This record gives sequence, structure tokens and C-alpha cells, in this order.
Amino acid sequence: MHDIVEDLKWRYAVKRFNEDRILPQEKVDILKKSFNLTATSYGLQPIKLVVLSDKELQEQLTPHSYSQPQVGQASHLLILCVETGVDGRYIDSYFDRVKQVRGTSDEILDPFKEALLEDFSKKDPTEILEWAKKQAYLALGNLLTICALERIDSCPMEGFVPAEYDRILGLTARGLTSVLVLPVGYRAEDDMFSGFKKVRRRLTDSIIDMTTRK
Repeated sequence: MHDIVEDLKWRYAVKRFNEDRILPQEKVDILKKSFNLTATSYGLQPIKLVVLSDKELQEQLTPHSYSQPQVGQASHLLILCVETGVDGRYIDSYFDRVKQVRGTSDEILDPFKEALLEDFSKKDPTEILEWAKKQAYLALGNLLTICALERIDSCPMEGFVPAEYDRILGLTARGLTSVLVLPVGYRAEDDMFSGFKKVRRRLTDSIIDMTTRK
């Protein structure tokens, strides 16, 4: 039986990647599919994943990542972005997709659709953007777990300048803004952090167990 807990213990935030080791395409495909299967609020998926494997661009982004070397060293750089135009048209397109995939009738879908349209019409753009960003964090958590299971090294990052990423990668024109960065690849043999024990709170300090035992 696969021990996912041991996989999670193996994972750490890589400080130095082996620049000579490149993720095989099948591993990259697993990450793409896993991202797309992430749970999101209402199922609306207001998130997109930029998969970058271009050393020149990675080096351009490094200074806008507080000079964290992992951005340039990694086999691939994953940039988690959110849609900046989640509006009535976007919600309509989601329900069109539901009908296409499931064949669900308008009679069944319309009450939920109308409720969402009304709810989002009352939110200002800043509120919708903050909601969308929360979905990106869900996706990041999912990707980190998949990386651990697939023995792909990673380093989740909030420390970067989204405006510069958006400019260099042309994300604004695509109706996107960057939220999180995840360099992935394989750890360098001389990354001393790979041998450090994990520091976490005791389980009894982080879990409130209200289950009933018989």
C-alpha cells in the first residue's frame, strides 16, 4: 500500500535545483491534468496555469522574484494565475460547458445559474479577484501533493512581483494576473535543506479531534 504520509515527509521547499535534470513530459502532463482537476468554488475554475520551460524567460523573471535562484534553475516554472474578468458571460460559459459534458437540461441548471449570476452581480471586482485568488491556493495545495506523490521537487512561492510577471509574460492581454509561482524539477545533491527534519507542531497542537469513539 502506498504511504502518502511518507511522500509528504519527503517533500520540502527546494532551495537549489539540479539544472541538468529536466522533468519528462509525462510528469509535466500529470501536473497539468491534476491542476485542471482541482476543486474550486462552484466549479467555476477562475484559474489558469502557465507552464514555462524557457531558461531565458526564467532568468528574466528571477530579479522580479526577489532573486530567488530556484526560478531560473527549475526544470519548469509553473505560474498560477486568476481570471480578471469573472462576470456574467464567464458564468454563462461555465453552464454551457456543463450542458456539453453532462447533457444537463436548462430546467435543472437555470436555478443555480441565476443564483450565481445574482450573487456575482452584487460583488465588486476587488471582491471577485480575492475570491479567485483563494481558488489558486487550492490548486497550489493540490499540485504540492501531486509533486510529492510523483517525486517531483518543488518550491511554492508568494515572493514575486505579479505586475512584472504579467508584463513579461503578456498575461494582462489574456485577462489574467499571476498569483503564485511553483518552480518544479529535481533537487540538487548539494541542497543541504533536503536532509533537514521537518519542523511542524505536535499533532495534538494542530488537530482538534471531536470524533466520537465507540
